[in-house]
Amino acid sequence: MGVILNQSLKNVITTYFGFGIGAVNTLFLFTYFLDKEYYGLVSFLLSAANLIWPLMAFGVHNTLVKFYSTYKTDSDRDKLLNLILILPIGVSIILGSIGFFSYGFLLDYFEAGNQLVQPYIWLIFVIALATAYFEVFFAWSKVNYQSVFGNFMKEVFHRICITLLLFSVYFSWLSVEQFIYAMVLVFIFRAIAMQVYAFSLYKPKFGFELPENLSSILKYSVLILIAGSVAMILLDLDKVMIEHYLPIENVAVYGIAVYIATVISVPQKAMHQIMHPLTASLLNARDKVALADLYKRSSLSLLVISAIIFILIIVNLNQLYALIPEEYQISTSIVLLISLVKLYDNMLGNNNSILFNSDYYRLVLIFGVVLAILAFVFNIILIPEFGIMGAAVATFLAFAIYNTSKIFIVLRKFKMHPFSVKTVYILLFSAMLTIGFYFWEFPFHPLINITLKSILVSIIYILVAVKFNFSEDINIQFSKYLNRR
Repeated sequence: MGVILNQSLKNVITTYFGFGIGAVNTLFLFTYFLDKEYYGLVSFLLSAANLIWPLMAFGVHNTLVKFYSTYKTDSDRDKLLNLILILPIGVSIILGSIGFFSYGFLLDYFEAGNQLVQPYIWLIFVIALATAYFEVFFAWSKVNYQSVFGNFMKEVFHRICITLLLFSVYFSWLSVEQFIYAMVLVFIFRAIAMQVYAFSLYKPKFGFELPENLSSILKYSVLILIAGSVAMILLDLDKVMIEHYLPIENVAVYGIAVYIATVISVPQKAMHQIMHPLTASLLNARDKVALADLYKRSSLSLLVISAIIFILIIVNLNQLYALIPEEYQISTSIVLLISLVKLYDNMLGNNNSILFNSDYYRLVLIFGVVLAILAFVFNIILIPEFGIMGAAVATFLAFAIYNTSKIFIVLRKFKMHPFSVKTVYILLFSAMLTIGFYFWEFPFHPLINITLKSILVSIIYILVAVKFNFSEDINIQFSKYLNRR
């Protein structure tokens, strides 16, 4: 865990810096610099691209992580890497052809709803392709245990660029239409930069020889493709379906709530960058003792960090909404439901890494497909009836079932689970702090209120977490930091 926490700490800092920039963009720049309809359009394009890119990537970014450590020679690794490069473009050509011949149908579909989307439909494909190859080259760097640059490009780079582009719109240097096309160019450039970095770590000799275990690789890629697509569907299906049932500006309103809650998932995303290849190595080495230890420790560490973020979000939500335009303010219940989903995700520790790198990923696939269909049904029923609140409930139900099923699979197949008595203590203490501070406000400006309440809550939480040793690994890192001071 020391290696994980060391590199994860760098990733957490980078990711939170990126999320900070993204928060400014999401809560202030988009809301004040773009019309509500165009903000909804941008949110929809990105969400739709997130649904498609896993199909284009064909699961090879996960395949690379699973199989790379099994090859012992550069020649065998080169064969795998060459295959990894070819598969996404082949799949993208097929999907692009389908999109080309069904373009008229897509135009008719949006003719009946939000016509603003029509001229930009094809950009969904471009963003998805760029994102797919970015993820491939990011995985390339992760198998070499170098995730910091890729994490910067994933979490910070494009957000800084979007900030600059939004100011360009504000100063009338760019029109809104030009902003959208420039944003797409940012995603393309990011993929190219990631490719250059990946090749600097290891550049394979290009050839047409295929790996000897090609059938195993393709079988895993197909199944992990579906499993990965299910995960993205569960994440972005709600926003895409809101666009279908409600005016497109509702995508922007709902997107703000999702972004606020997504801050909770930052520790998990940061730790995953290094934990994923390490878990794969432990599975390949069949070291179940170390794997079980990593499972529990990662769950506790992530829960300790994400719980304080959850508390700070909920107790400061009313003051945060006081800082943004009134038309973007929505029910606390929506943010609470999505935040609980993100907190549950963190409690799973390296559960995803265990499943996607083991022989039981097929079970995740089966559960995932069923739950994706279930999420689709939930949204169809709940959005027309309850609007964006219905989308939040559908997301909460789908993820609660999905995450519980993944815990059950690992428990059944590996005889291990991520929870302990400390898990219960952390959850109870977090609930007490949240309830205790949600209804109490300082009589000052919202920014001062948020600052004061955050400092007070953080001090209480840290003192209790350290005193009762909620996470041994975090306490060790905390002690090291204090000793350096």
